[in-house]
Amino acid sequence: MRPPHLRRTEWALIVYFLYASVFALFTSARLELKCLTVGVNATIIAGYFLLAHAAALRNRPFFSILRDWYPAPLLLMAYREMGWYAPAVHTYELERGWILWDRFFLYELGAKRAIESLGVWLPSVLESSYSLVYTIPYFSLAVLYAYGLRHRADRFLFPFAFSVLAAYALFPYFPSEPPRTVFPGEDLPAAMTVFRRFNLWLVGSYGIHISVFPSAHCSGAFAGAFAMRYVLPEKPWVWRLLLVLAVSIALATVYGRYHYLVDALSGLAIALVGLWLARRSAIPPER
Repeated sequence: MRPPHLRRTEWALIVYFLYASVFALFTSARLELKCLTVGVNATIIAGYFLLAHAAALRNRPFFSILRDWYPAPLLLMAYREMGWYAPAVHTYELERGWILWDRFFLYELGAKRAIESLGVWLPSVLESSYSLVYTIPYFSLAVLYAYGLRHRADRFLFPFAFSVLAAYALFPYFPSEPPRTVFPGEDLPAAMTVFRRFNLWLVGSYGIHISVFPSAHCSGAFAGAFAMRYVLPEKPWVWRLLLVLAVSIALATVYGRYHYLVDALSGLAIALVGLWLARRSAIPPER
């Protein structure tokens, strides 16, 4: 019997969860947490092999469709899991260096003044864009489905998933906290909009405390735009819309003090690497 065919996105997720399991074993975390991590990741990996095997046996659209939509929630699972290994204490050594670049961008280059020049309108747009990052994979897949191009799903998902997972994989090596908590009351937006209240509630309730570098918000947002340009060049409105959203998210991360400027730039760099890797490993799309 031939082994089940795995998509590139599925391989990316499997490699990441294997990496996360090995990482967990070599930490000083409690044994129960290590066992939980390894057990959860082994279940996810086994589930992928079973799903691929079922798809090969049954050859029904249901399994192919399930494989299109399954990676997105797993990315959130990968994010939460990495947060289990947040350090008990942060030294803030990295943050004290990063904040200098932020203040140069916000004040010396006039970014903060420009964003607030129209009152609360542009800050509200940036804050609402920040929360829309979670919709990017679902929106992109829905567009591909709407145009009858579901067979291109993995070509989109691979660079997107790689870019997000690469950011997560780097978190443990750059332990850090966001500027709004390391430097409370400093450099904050001028107005507290309803959109900002929602984002603060979201990151306060579901954020992790292991690292903010690189920004997975930015790596995912830019990867979504670049991937759709690569996958759906005949419909430029899609990637252009996503690129505007990605730029807005990047600005929001710095202006809203969710991330440092270096986090956003590193996220952009990872997205470019993801696109390069997708092009280098391109294979005929699944039909």
